[in-house]
Amino acid sequence: MEIQGSVAIITGGASGLGAATAKALVSQGGRVVLVDMVQEAGEKMASELGDAAIFCKTDVTSEADGQNAVAQAQKAFGGLNILVNCAGIGVPGKIVGKDGPMPLSQFAKVVEVNLIGSFNMARLAAAVMVKNTPNAGGERGVIIHTASIAAWEGQIGQVSYSASKGGVVGMTLPMARDLARDGIRVLTIAPGIMQTPMLAGLPEKVQESLGAQVPFPSRLGQPAEYADMAMTIIRNSYLNGCAIRVDGALRMSPR
Repeated sequence: MEIQGSVAIITGGASGLGAATAKALVSQGGRVVLVDMVQEAGEKMASELGDAAIFCKTDVTSEADGQNAVAQAQKAFGGLNILVNCAGIGVPGKIVGKDGPMPLSQFAKVVEVNLIGSFNMARLAAAVMVKNTPNAGGERGVIIHTASIAAWEGQIGQVSYSASKGGVVGMTLPMARDLARDGIRVLTIAPGIMQTPMLAGLPEKVQESLGAQVPFPSRLGQPAEYADMAMTIIRNSYLNGCAIRVDGALRMSPR
């Protein structure tokens, strides 16, 4: 798919991986709707990107909010070609901790945002994409989810996060198969340890220690490297139905 002139919704677009992806898309002629819960950061990012971007405060788990974000993309830019799901949360906790079993609500919240939120936005975006006029290759849209290498090698305390990201990986192929007849590709990027705002708050020595665990290159991944993979997925029409690790060959240890 051509990035020039395309319209994308990017969830979690106010910072981190989502913001890097938005910058990459706009720099290559795309237009973006930044979806996030943090209004101030979202509006600031949209302002930095200029006329090619708008911000839409959205809870990805809400059907009404998701429908509004899709409608805003159509209203502002005349359509929708790409969805990049970067919104996500991580709440660490053991199954049984010092205060007893993990609250069921804690597990459910992580799954609701990371897995159900991704599905919610995908189904609403796909409903618009199927009506697009196909390009010369028969393509009408691209959906990119974000998982994590924790989907395969979740560490101690990551049970809810790993379950949610494993679900994202698990729905990638059947979603691609469901939408194949409509010319919509579906893929997932599974990042390793990335230098996102969550990690930026850690002491420098801790960040260096985490980076040293990566075989090569031995450092934290950069959001721009995630964005570069997203651009490759959008452009390469033969990529479909799989999860791609961007992790420097890291395989996480139990803790």
